[in-house]
Amino acid sequence: MVSSNGGGAALKRECIPLFQEGITLVLSQWTALQMAVENEWGGRDSRNKSQILASDVCTWFTQSKEPLYIDDLERILEECLLLSFNTEAEDGSVEEVAEELMIMHEDFLQGNYEAVDKLKKSSAGPFAVSQSRRVVNEDEDESSDEEEAAMDVDELKPRLNQQSSERSVEHQKTRETADADGWCVVPSRRNRGKKH
Repeated sequence: MVSSNGGGAALKRECIPLFQEGITLVLSQWTALQMAVENEWGGRDSRNKSQILASDVCTWFTQSKEPLYIDDLERILEECLLLSFNTEAEDGSVEEVAEELMIMHEDFLQGNYEAVDKLKKSSAGPFAVSQSRRVVNEDEDESSDEEEAAMDVDELKPRLNQQSSERSVEHQKTRETADADGWCVVPSRRNRGKKH
């Protein structure tokens, strides 16, 4: 369990706004949170909820009298995603974001504020979300084409005559064989019982 602020050290008052900006930048690069905000999974005020999370995290770092543990920060992030955005991040990103925030806090305690400058330079902003959305859309197009091809085959079956039944049996066998990635296409039940 990583601990920060164990010796009672606190951030200097004048660096808190910069630390708040750093927290906001880290959260703005968190794809799970940004997708929840962009798609309004938390309702119309999703963007406001994201800003409240940044404020709550900053308050946790700056006003806690107890030692700060990464597990507590992870719990704050997970609860916010679940309760405010109806989202669960099972990709390990909660732990990564918490670790990045804890490291930035340690750097600030030591007077090192370079992390914020690096975050500003590397800030992907909404690009990370649009890139994720584009990948999802490409997958949807791919499966849609496969489904259309399967439907075309199903529509042709009733029209096949007796001479093409051998070809349909061969086609049926090829449809049932596994693809390169291990998946196989199973014919629909409604077309199995029909005889021509």
